[in-house]
Amino acid sequence: MAKPTLFPESGFRRLRIELSYDGTNFAGWAKQPDQRTLQEELESALSKLAHDQINTVVAGRTDAGVHALQQFVHCDISENPPHADMDWDITNWAYRLNRILDEDIRIHSVGYAPEGFHARFSANARHYTYKIADGLMTLPPLERFDVAPWYRHLDLDLMNEVSAHMLGEHDFSAFCKYREGSTTIRTLTKFNWYRLPNGYLAADVSADAFCYSMVRNLVGAAACVGEGRFPKEWMLKMLENRERVPDSIVFPGRGLTLVKVDFPADELLAEKAAQSMARRMAED
Repeated sequence: MAKPTLFPESGFRRLRIELSYDGTNFAGWAKQPDQRTLQEELESALSKLAHDQINTVVAGRTDAGVHALQQFVHCDISENPPHADMDWDITNWAYRLNRILDEDIRIHSVGYAPEGFHARFSANARHYTYKIADGLMTLPPLERFDVAPWYRHLDLDLMNEVSAHMLGEHDFSAFCKYREGSTTIRTLTKFNWYRLPNGYLAADVSADAFCYSMVRNLVGAAACVGEGRFPKEWMLKMLENRERVPDSIVFPGRGLTLVKVDFPADELLAEKAAQSMARRMAED
């Protein structure tokens, strides 16, 4: 696996792009053969504007069907346009990208990144929300894209009790799909369930970073306890024993939304990126 670079190569400048998307019709963020992916769509649009092949780095690689209210990527472009009669007027790139992209991806801003910015390694935290319509609740058609239906009633207090045991730094291999060369050690800072005014059950889940399918695994495990399928000790034992939870309990991507990504102050971006990359390389 190639070592990621923290800074642009000589002769290049880094762009920071903020975007949101409806993940319903995507096979996730990362490019896949013969699949519609967010990375492929965005890089294709960027390459048209830059008249060059553009590669992106994302703050959080979302799974198939997962949405984002706030996502960040960076990419590096040449300091000089490829043609003498061109001008890098990136002030209108957000508008131009939105003209190229389908409406299920929207670009909110494009600008030159502060020194040291790295979309993945500079981020302090990622914040997700998962929504469930439990107990055979009727799901209105326009809400079906970001809420997961569940036929059994889920015990809010019980789910909060077992979710609290997940907080802190742990090896979350029991709740992550295996990905070669990736660590499963994460620090979970929030895992809180509550009822929305419309009756939906929601969980706010925050961590320094998440491994593959981690949120959907945690949600599914908590729901298994909340519906009475397993005793409340079960989830903690799975964590401690690093015993992989069955795929059958993993909740669908449609109920999950990346709502926010935190970054430190500009002067701390490079330091944070270097620390994160060094830790990931050591753990991997």
